[in-house]
Amino acid sequence: MASLLLIPKIIMSLYDRTRNRSTSAPVAPADDLAKPVSLPSAPAQPVSDLQFNPDGLISEEVLKGLPENLKIRPLSRSDYDKGFVETLSQLTTVGNLTREVFDERFAKLQKYNEVYFSIAIEDVSIGKVVALGTIFIEDKFIHEAGSVGHIEDIVVNDCARGKNLGRIVIEALKYIGQRRGAYKTLLACSEKNIGFYNKCGMSQKEVVMSVYY
Repeated sequence: MASLLLIPKIIMSLYDRTRNRSTSAPVAPADDLAKPVSLPSAPAQPVSDLQFNPDGLISEEVLKGLPENLKIRPLSRSDYDKGFVETLSQLTTVGNLTREVFDERFAKLQKYNEVYFSIAIEDVSIGKVVALGTIFIEDKFIHEAGSVGHIEDIVVNDCARGKNLGRIVIEALKYIGQRRGAYKTLLACSEKNIGFYNKCGMSQKEVVMSVYY
């Protein structure tokens, strides 16, 4: 009979233990449970400041031939503030090339960075662009769906003349054309510059015709 009287006490003791365990762990408020879990976000990918990826497209020979204060690289978005317009204006009429227009055109060239390759030589000692040039790659059906390079807009600032920079730009662009699979590279020039381009390894083959609008 005494053992039967102990049964309710044992049951109550087990109940109290179970109750203590369930209440010992903190329970998050209902509002907190409803909140979404915040996961660490992936780092934002930086937008490149360069017009194209230079990996494998800048000639080692060209790099070796540059003075220490000069750097050849793809055109940079920041070049607008480094005398880009001043230097390009020494080639031909540039017009009112505002920062907004420059950025818009740069973004377009950057989008097609497997077709257009614009390079710049910067004098890092003064933070100024002193030479520019571009090559674009035209895909053809002829020659087994080959490609042709077209060199355009070669200019060296007056402040950097006599340093062979024009020839360096040409060699750099020819190298890009070759690396991009062009079977030939073309360049249109005035008669007075034929001798210079002959020295750059180019020869006169055809007559260039044009029409202006």
